[in-house]
Amino acid sequence: MFAPITYQEIRNHPIVIGDIKIYLVWFDSYGAKSSCVLIETPDLHLLVDPGASALQPSYPLPNEEKEELRKIALETITRFSRQADTVFISHYHYDHHVSPLKAKEMYKGKKIWIKDPNCWINHSQWKRSRVFIGELYEIYGGRNPKGIYAKPLEQIKLDDPTEYLPLAMAKDYGDYQQRKNQLLDKGRAWFKKLAVRWQTEDWVSEARLKDMDIQICDGSSFKNGSTFVRFTEPMFHGIEFDRVGWIVGLTVEHKGRKVMYTSDLQGPSIEDYAQGIIKENPDVLILDGPPTYLFGYIVNRINLQRAIDNICAILRGTTSKVIIYDHHLLRDARYKERLASAYTMAGKHKMTLLTAAEWVGYDPLIVQITQKAVNG
Repeated sequence: MFAPITYQEIRNHPIVIGDIKIYLVWFDSYGAKSSCVLIETPDLHLLVDPGASALQPSYPLPNEEKEELRKIALETITRFSRQADTVFISHYHYDHHVSPLKAKEMYKGKKIWIKDPNCWINHSQWKRSRVFIGELYEIYGGRNPKGIYAKPLEQIKLDDPTEYLPLAMAKDYGDYQQRKNQLLDKGRAWFKKLAVRWQTEDWVSEARLKDMDIQICDGSSFKNGSTFVRFTEPMFHGIEFDRVGWIVGLTVEHKGRKVMYTSDLQGPSIEDYAQGIIKENPDVLILDGPPTYLFGYIVNRINLQRAIDNICAILRGTTSKVIIYDHHLLRDARYKERLASAYTMAGKHKMTLLTAAEWVGYDPLIVQITQKAVNG
């Protein structure tokens, strides 16, 4: 088995910007699916997306090694959680949160900021969110988890989400335009079916439990001392109407210095999201790359090129001192080859575009595996 990155090595290599420290707790480049960071300011210690899953079947490691790395990831995340007073869950995939029943220490005594479990969520995550919150109630609430439910709000504004994506909708897809329009129409039909559930089934309420507060954070902002935290509105997890649902990103700002965590934008794949990042212009950007390991299957050439164009636009349009580009991207041995133009642009603009493993001082695990295969 390849030697895993250790807790102490991660702890010894924070990204420091002003009075903000960012610890790259676990990422795919370390050897398990995750996108977990600890952001510390003088006012707030925020653990972001504490979850980990084993890498996909096509990843070139034996299953037992993948499972061992997943366990190491969760152990590392748990150790970092002891330094946090707040936890943020951007969405309900298992590489972004862990069951409270399996990790009681991770959540106890903390404020929990969560992606809205009631709107802008697909069927799978609707169910998972209720399991997650129900387990928190079971452990810390002291009453039947059914007590978390409430009737939906009478007025829910559910516009076509593409109305908020003018750049993406104005894009000329050439010969692909007819097919793109068909996919958008199918996506709108899927969205309308989801909206029926959001408007008719019971909602999960925010809560103050014995050892924690649970707050829905979509589109919200909070101030804690000199630290400001801003959450995005729900954004697609990938392209328009991506069936895996929606995520929420955040920006932490302290005395004019900013770190932005995008969660799973996959590139970003959507032009308007790239422009949102450019407008925010964070000092440190934690960005999810496109899932190039799915190229030719779920990801087609047009949408991969969109992601490449968008990261290049971010490299041109921001003055970010550090961009950590990881997560979905680091499941593919050819990731740098497929995104060569982005890495070339980063060099041209003297931008720091790295994986989490590279920041800590290691080659990404997928690179180590490939080199070993080549060198014997």
